[in-house]
Amino acid sequence: MARAFLFVLDSFGVGGAPDAAAYGDEGADTLGHIAEFCAAGAADRAGLREGPLSLPNMSELGLMQIARSASGRFPAGMPVPEKVYGIYGAATEISRGKDTPSGHWEIAGTPVSFDWGYFPTEGDAFPQEFIEALCREADVPGILGNCHASGTEIIARLGEEHIRTGKPICYTSSDSVFQVAAHEVHFGLDRLLAFCRLARGLLDPYNIGRVIARPFIGQSASTFQRTGNRRDFSVLPPEPTLLDRLIEHGRQVHAVGKIGDIFAHQGISRVIKANGNEALMDASLSTIDEAEDGDLVFTNFVDFDMIYGHRRDVPGYAAALEAFDARLPDVHRKLKPGDLVVLTADHGCDPTWRGTDHTRERVPVIAYGPGIRSRSIGVRRSYADIGESIARHLGIPAGAHGRSFL
Repeated sequence: MARAFLFVLDSFGVGGAPDAAAYGDEGADTLGHIAEFCAAGAADRAGLREGPLSLPNMSELGLMQIARSASGRFPAGMPVPEKVYGIYGAATEISRGKDTPSGHWEIAGTPVSFDWGYFPTEGDAFPQEFIEALCREADVPGILGNCHASGTEIIARLGEEHIRTGKPICYTSSDSVFQVAAHEVHFGLDRLLAFCRLARGLLDPYNIGRVIARPFIGQSASTFQRTGNRRDFSVLPPEPTLLDRLIEHGRQVHAVGKIGDIFAHQGISRVIKANGNEALMDASLSTIDEAEDGDLVFTNFVDFDMIYGHRRDVPGYAAALEAFDARLPDVHRKLKPGDLVVLTADHGCDPTWRGTDHTRERVPVIAYGPGIRSRSIGVRRSYADIGESIARHLGIPAGAHGRSFL
């Protein structure tokens, strides 16, 4: 039997989505624009990084060819290797959002064909009847925020008032999401999670995809800092995913990072928590050692999106990509005959783009392992091809969506 390791570089888009204009993202290209900034010296930061974007390991696995197939050009300043060692291509999203659940569910073979509910951008973001019910059931004196906002910005702006009044900070974005920031000590982590569970139930009639708990610590705007105790409360996928099918056939699904939350803990055998890309990679490597024949290890590397993409931090994003690339040989050394590694993304979050939200883009698809022949798989019509390829590799029946590239 075989094993599979699926790594999602959260928000690492490669541009070129054919429907980007419908989302206000025509021209967005996370990889391409980061490379342009790096090549121009605009992503140098003392003590962090400098010079052109350097991703030698992913480049040798086909990343440069992927970028050209997705967006029509090689990334600026990055050498194109003479030989490629992986299966490489790009995938187009067919789900009707550019959010985390839609992207991950489609990767796992289940595209989202319905429209999510969203909150208005002008005036109060949340319906009054929902807020009244939530405050009553949670026994809180009210909420702060009630708007579209960046998480770090709104905590800095309202954190001290939150501590003083006991009112949780509630905000949203262009995604289908209700986010709650609260102090781990003054409000309490358990109380924050309970508040979010109440919100999850009350928001189901509005078809909101996620409720996210955003705990923080510190005593003032200058010292507030979000912790690693984030928790996502998602709705269930609309039909069984690759994960459910693997469990049905007696396999184990090891969910590293926030994967368990994204799938509402359905189709998950084991949850491995870690905070930050380096810790997530360490946890993934340990889990590879423990995985048995037929298992899937599924990791989301969240820092690319949460810390660098949404905050429009080009040098930070570039440095994080370079750090991830440098760890890939650690993965290579763990592989056994029959193993398959897949690197991909769930959407874009171009750090050079306007606003602070995700961007509609194609995503890279890199697949490699001992004995796997290098070749191009072109541009796939759906992320679901990734899940179906893993299903084929692990020897379970094909699902209803997508087509294996193996």
